[in-house]
Amino acid sequence: MKLKLTTILGATAAVLVSAFAAQAQTALKWAHVYETSEPFHTESVWAAQEIGKRTNGRYKIDVFPASQLGKEADINQGLKLGTVDIIISGSSFAAREYPPIGVTYYPYIFRDASHLIAYTKSDVFKRLAKGYEDASGNHIAAVTYYGTRHTTANKPIAKCADLKGVKMRVPDVPAYLAMPRACGANTTPIAFAEVYLALQNGTVEAQENPLTTIEAKKFYEVQKNIILSGHIVDHLNTVISKSLWSKLSDEDKKIFGDVMAEAAERGTKLIEKRENELVAQFKSQGINVTEVDKADFEKNVVEKVKMEDFGYKKADWEAIRAIK
Repeated sequence: MKLKLTTILGATAAVLVSAFAAQAQTALKWAHVYETSEPFHTESVWAAQEIGKRTNGRYKIDVFPASQLGKEADINQGLKLGTVDIIISGSSFAAREYPPIGVTYYPYIFRDASHLIAYTKSDVFKRLAKGYEDASGNHIAAVTYYGTRHTTANKPIAKCADLKGVKMRVPDVPAYLAMPRACGANTTPIAFAEVYLALQNGTVEAQENPLTTIEAKKFYEVQKNIILSGHIVDHLNTVISKSLWSKLSDEDKKIFGDVMAEAAERGTKLIEKRENELVAQFKSQGINVTEVDKADFEKNVVEKVKMEDFGYKKADWEAIRAIK
């Protein structure tokens, strides 16, 4: 009888411990719009699991890819509504809350991915990220290199003037429009899912995206000229909601921040590696891949597009450009 009672008490204790453990575990949602095969997802999954390990299972983070919890605008709104805790999103959305941070999308502000990463460790970044946090309450925990945006077109492009009159699909984001409009292109904001067909049937004659996107969406099948205009070194922010960030202890804030920064670094390396491989791959497929006179493009942008019109500050632009 005594043995049976001990067994029952032991089983009851195990159930109670299990229940307390489940109660102590905090479930979080991490959302983004990228495909499961992309580094933005694979490294987010790694980070979610790693945070679980480093906090001894106190946090269980589920990652929702491919717009499962909504488009980019929706998940940004979700941070405010409390329907999502962590997102990956572009600075163009952060700039809606705090315009100065959008200066990082101004053409030719970054030389390359290394310059971008150096910026994320600078006082300029800390200041702009704090401005965004003060305005929105949300915390930017890490920045991942998304890829350098280049141009594809029906005809070869060597200098800015060659884009004059060209019908070009560009996302409806002010900073993305800066270079094409400075060069005289006729910009058209076609939905991303419809770009391939628009290029194929001649609705537009050019578009711009990173090489990894040009590959993934097969734009090279309908555009035989890839122009390495390199006008924007694109990037994504890993953002933690105000409600979650305010609840984390200092110890947990460090764990979340450290892990997310590691994930961003891992993702950046994967993107850089793939971009380097793609130049040779496209050339081997008979695609005309060409360099351009970037100084000519940059000169036209600076002369014809005022960054102040976007809410950007020239002092921020100059400080970022000066980072080594």
